[in-house]
Amino acid sequence: MSSAIKIKTHRELLDSRQPGHGMPGELFGRQDVFETDVEVFFHKLWILVGVTADVPEPGDVHTVDIGKASIIIVRDDDENIRAYRNVCRHRGSRIMKKAGKATVGMLVCPYHQWTYDLDGSLRHSSHMGKDFDPGCHSLIPVHLKTVGAHVFVCLADEPPEDFSKLETVMAPRFAPYDLTRTKVAHELEIVENGNWKLVMENNRECYHCAGTHPELVNSFQAEDFGFCPDGQGEDALNAYNDYVKRNAATQEAWEKDGWICERFESVDESVHTNFRTQRLVIAGANESQTMDTQVACTKLLGNVSRRDLGDVHMWGHHSWTHVMSDHAVIAYVVPLAPDKTLVRTVWLVHEDAVEGVDYDLQKLTEVWNATTNQDAELVANAHSGTQDPAYRPGPFSQFTEAPLDEFSRWYDARLKQSGV
Repeated sequence: MSSAIKIKTHRELLDSRQPGHGMPGELFGRQDVFETDVEVFFHKLWILVGVTADVPEPGDVHTVDIGKASIIIVRDDDENIRAYRNVCRHRGSRIMKKAGKATVGMLVCPYHQWTYDLDGSLRHSSHMGKDFDPGCHSLIPVHLKTVGAHVFVCLADEPPEDFSKLETVMAPRFAPYDLTRTKVAHELEIVENGNWKLVMENNRECYHCAGTHPELVNSFQAEDFGFCPDGQGEDALNAYNDYVKRNAATQEAWEKDGWICERFESVDESVHTNFRTQRLVIAGANESQTMDTQVACTKLLGNVSRRDLGDVHMWGHHSWTHVMSDHAVIAYVVPLAPDKTLVRTVWLVHEDAVEGVDYDLQKLTEVWNATTNQDAELVANAHSGTQDPAYRPGPFSQFTEAPLDEFSRWYDARLKQSGV
């Protein structure tokens, strides 16, 4: 007589995670978990969906699909960036039929040609009769905020109020770079064969970097990957102490000149808007994440006049940003399936920079092009392993992977608040 195999609930899986260890494999592979993740982490929280340079001119549109939802980002005739649900107010047809960029005069539904101004108002709808009120059928707006070049939206009726903390912390850090005066020099979209949480776990630690990212490690100091003093010899301990002193001296000099360096974290279980930031010293010339650590673009961002400003990081629950004196790299993930995640990476340079004159595209992009492709392979391999019946979550390194345990606790808390 066979006995039925009991399938654990989502909550039972979450509760089974041992503190300081990875998540159970079912949390990466199950369809029901994936659908809940999309609803909680991408439909209820603030999410990054693009950059201001995606819609540089009035009439420019950038359409983003998130699960069953689709969003139109548009710059209107008054230069304002707006967001709407990509749903016609007539019979629900998609107005923009596919994700990506376009330029339009007005937003026209391809089904019955209902036509909307860039401010969302309905301007044309034929044969609807004299009692029809077009003012009641404008496009459905989406909550939108811009921070630097980042375009954030929230699909919830009532968005989390603690996003204001991110605005307050990040606005002065981004201000000198004037990121709204940038253009997209390059963009890369990769579908990684892994769960979105594994993509983010991979991004939140550099335990793996020394052995897998030869291009990226050029701009890091070896100790940036984490350091466990246990069992280290005197030379290694002295080198680490020198590293700490060197970083402290560089940051002290930056702060004396008015550059914000302080590490700031809002990552615990109580917050909805999960982010952290700091200014990191870049190895070598301390200028840019390039193979020679020197700027790739000689026309610096904003009103910046010096090159050696390190790297201003911002990590979110599904995104990461690096801002240097000469360019910015902004990336975010969109979950497609339990084992499929879209990763979009954008390289921004000064809006007046000229390719071949002010910057060399290969030098600008080679580090993160290589790193992103390498990460895709790492994530696919990790996802495959977590679906093996033999998989048992192992312990995180407290010296190199503490952010992963923080992320796991935050993930659990947000689901618990949502009733999972």
